[in-house]
Amino acid sequence: MAEKVEDYMVLHVEHITQEATVGDAIRQLTVSRHHGLPVVDPEGKLIGFVSAKELLRNAEHRERRIASIIRPGTYTATPQMSLDDAARMLFRYGLRDLPVVDAEGRLVGIVSNLDVVRSHFERASPVKAESLMRLLSERYGLTFTLRRAVIPLDRMHPTQWKVYQDELEGRRYELERGFAEPLLAIQKGSDYLLIDGHHRALAAREMGLRQLAAFVLVCDRPEDFQRIEIGLERLQREHHLLHLSDIEVDRSGHHPLIEVTTQLIRRFEGEEAPRVLPRHNAPRPEEGAPGNA
Repeated sequence: MAEKVEDYMVLHVEHITQEATVGDAIRQLTVSRHHGLPVVDPEGKLIGFVSAKELLRNAEHRERRIASIIRPGTYTATPQMSLDDAARMLFRYGLRDLPVVDAEGRLVGIVSNLDVVRSHFERASPVKAESLMRLLSERYGLTFTLRRAVIPLDRMHPTQWKVYQDELEGRRYELERGFAEPLLAIQKGSDYLLIDGHHRALAAREMGLRQLAAFVLVCDRPEDFQRIEIGLERLQREHHLLHLSDIEVDRSGHHPLIEVTTQLIRRFEGEEAPRVLPRHNAPRPEEGAPGNA
């Protein structure tokens, strides 16, 4: 089933009223993460959008009302619109954010280009889950159902014993912006074996979050599954992994992907670049930046 805007839009939208001044908008935008704000009338109906560029043009006239500096109207989406259609609008008009309005024109949400990217990550996650589901079914002769749920961090049991500090920082950034893809877990009783997303889960714990969205595999015969110790549970037992706090955080090294990338950069910086046919008017290898090798 095609995703809709309402599946990914942010419900609590930071906005400003038409009666606010340029100074009010500048102060509000300065402490926010946004590049502009939807503008609404006293009834909550969307009348336009004020951008940082418009505020800069009027920065010397902070007493002006927002309604007097914006062009009425803006591109909008509806909750039932296809997310793909909203993505086309964002792309065609070079937008970062698209306000979402109901049938009466009231502001009910906002969808961004990051939300569109997040949807593509989430479309990939069920593929991992389905592969794991087939593996479990073949190995243990049981059937499983894939569900979407929000699961508590204190009920998660890790299956990975080490994470990397640099990756944790990236995951915190994603979580702060609502950009992190769901975890992947297997339910056993009231607990969950965490399969994929250890960096996300640990970053969420350090941020004080209590739960995260996840794709969860649930056995259709839970009593039979409860009596089986699967390989991941043996791994947990061998490495004494009971809670997220048992995961080691490597603060000295880098995630393997970063290590490999760094090694490649060092190799090409220290050795002769690969010989390739030059493009028309392209700089010679020694004239270009190392990253272009």
